[in-house]
Amino acid sequence: MNIENAQVQMRKGILEFCILHIISRGEVYASDMLDELTSAKIMVVEGTLYPLLTRLKNSGLLEYKWVESSSGPPRKYYVITETGLEFLTGMQATWVELSESVNTIIHKTEALKTSA
Repeated sequence: MNIENAQVQMRKGILEFCILHIISRGEVYASDMLDELTSAKIMVVEGTLYPLLTRLKNSGLLEYKWVESSSGPPRKYYVITETGLEFLTGMQATWVELSESVNTIIHKTEALKTSA
């Protein structure tokens, strides 16, 4: 098994969660999402982000609005819907449970290594 492929799959699994979190803070432009994800070392490209945003919109989890720009064409800003907030709340609970479970396993493994 290729470690890079496994890492990509893990990141893909949490990308939707991270995007919804970013959008839940308020209106956000796609390039700002890309910048934040990249800063957090979640590497994503426009070719991945835009289809995901479309899928989330089609699922009713987010909406967008066009805002005129003084320096060019109008910009599309994304906002989370009430349904999206409810979905994010469920995802947050799942993340906390999974994170605690994984950390329990990792810490037990580390404890066994240090006691051996």
